[in-house]
Amino acid sequence: MKKEAQTFGYFPVFCDLKGRSVVVIGGGSVAQRKIENLLAAGADITIISPEITSCLSELKDKDLVRHIARNFEPGDLDDAWLVIAATDNRTVQDQVYQEAENKRIFCNVVDEPRVCSFIVPSTVRRQELCIAISTGGKSPALAKALRKDLENRFKDEWGLFVSLLGELRTLIIKKYEGPDAAEKCSSLAELRVPGWICENAWDKIQDWAVGICGEEAARIVKEFAGNG
Repeated sequence: MKKEAQTFGYFPVFCDLKGRSVVVIGGGSVAQRKIENLLAAGADITIISPEITSCLSELKDKDLVRHIARNFEPGDLDDAWLVIAATDNRTVQDQVYQEAENKRIFCNVVDEPRVCSFIVPSTVRRQELCIAISTGGKSPALAKALRKDLENRFKDEWGLFVSLLGELRTLIIKKYEGPDAAEKCSSLAELRVPGWICENAWDKIQDWAVGICGEEAARIVKEFAGNG
């Protein structure tokens, strides 16, 4: 007999939204928070709502978002890649979700898992480092508490560390091939480095990077030290 796989409800994934059409239903403070995050991801945003916050109005005036000043109507999702509904109107929630399902568009209705094809995790972001936390909708409070704990543990130096790793990894890939490249890239994951960044111990970081990547790494580390 075939054994059934254990499932946990949601598949974690990071989406590339740069230039993709995202429709946001609602123009209040909750929609504003979602839109700020979507803009950071490079999404092409259309807001559908009779009214919007003053902050969203400023974003519209700067041509960072589009605003259609009316209620949701069928067909509003025709060109969307993803949709977020930030409204407490249950009828509208159901309409948005049903149209999204029919068009196979990913849909999130804020705080309503029953009409979501994806949920948005709590996140800790330090530049390119992004840590996502989810309880599958079972306890948003726990996800929030974990986020706060991780925010205290992962400060800004971690973002700088990830950027440095990207530069050093590129250097390795140019110089080495096969197992040698893989081994050296693995060696870059040195968790002491963020602490060295905090201590401003760039000489120590330079010695570490040169030991893995060669003398060319010294220039990269010096550039980061100058910008740190």
